[in-house]
Amino acid sequence: MTHVGRGLMAGAAATAVLSALMVMKSMMGVMPKLDLPSMIAGMMGAPDMPALGGVVHVMIGVVLYGLAIALLDSRLPGRGHAKHGVLIGLGGWVVMMVALMPMAGAGFFGMALGVMAPMMTLVLHAIFGAILGWTYGVLGARKTSKQLA
Repeated sequence: MTHVGRGLMAGAAATAVLSALMVMKSMMGVMPKLDLPSMIAGMMGAPDMPALGGVVHVMIGVVLYGLAIALLDSRLPGRGHAKHGVLIGLGGWVVMMVALMPMAGAGFFGMALGVMAPMMTLVLHAIFGAILGWTYGVLGARKTSKQLA
């Protein structure tokens, strides 16, 4: 499997976990205004089509982050795929806070949604990144062990 294939699979795994966490967050009624698929749909000019925002959210997680881990893992400082994934996730969080949240009308760092918005999204991006990097590393280790057999 290529680095890109591993990255896309890792992005899919991390996105699946993140999506489950977001559903649980919604079911518990935590931060109801922080609905990323709806925010993305609104930015796309289709506020009444949150499913479209959901598809874009999945594509960002799988493709953008999958390619990022594949291209950056070997270039980031230190050792550890999970650590590299967390760094990538935190980079995505910064972009979200300074560019996407203001574009969505939630203000710089999403402060229009309250102080919990940046904290919750920070934790979610760190979890996402850890799963992204860990999965990428596991898929690479499986490849190496198969080559040795």
